[in-house]
Amino acid sequence: MRVLIIEDDAQLAAYLGKALREVGATVDHAADGREGLLLAAGNDYDVLVVDRMLPSLDGLAVLRTLRASDDKTPVLILSALGEVDDRVEGLRAGGDDYLVKPFAFSELHARIEALLRRASPGDQPQTHFKVGDLELDLLTREVTRASKKISLQPREFRLLEYLMRHAGQVVTRTMLLEHVWDYHFDPQTNVIDVHISRLRGKIDRDFDQPLVHTVRGAGYVLREP
Repeated sequence: MRVLIIEDDAQLAAYLGKALREVGATVDHAADGREGLLLAAGNDYDVLVVDRMLPSLDGLAVLRTLRASDDKTPVLILSALGEVDDRVEGLRAGGDDYLVKPFAFSELHARIEALLRRASPGDQPQTHFKVGDLELDLLTREVTRASKKISLQPREFRLLEYLMRHAGQVVTRTMLLEHVWDYHFDPQTNVIDVHISRLRGKIDRDFDQPLVHTVRGAGYVLREP
């Protein structure tokens, strides 16, 4: 599940991002409406979490612009404005659900799950990935190869998920740092190499054909033998 949080409260955004990553989501964050609109329009997200009161461009303007461009991504609006008229205005602007601050993360998570369940079949986010005899299920958090169950640490799982979402494509170190580690800078460490090595040890070592390949000078690619 890939989530975009558009929220100018840095503390709340950090809290939500951490909590969503703990349940397996990949999270991007925008601190104002204009940045959020650019990210939402230029990337594929399973759900958007949008604060109503944002600098540069308010949340409802972001929604109206996205809906005018036929973007059907489910949207959960967050707002301190909780009157009936406020909620109606948010839903009519393009929101699919409306959650009043303050709230519990468990409720936000449940509402996101409900939005994903309600998505039409054509818009349903992919939850199962298969490359050769390797399979990954986002709902059960299970990974198998040739029907053999493979145990992965949370970061290894996210790394494999990203590789499988881009199977057959070269993914760069920058792409991995941004989407698996949420770094928007190079930490100048071998963290990626270490995790790739651990992942290979679990999904390739006991099998005849490797699936994870290094593309020298470019990055990595997961592909069928």
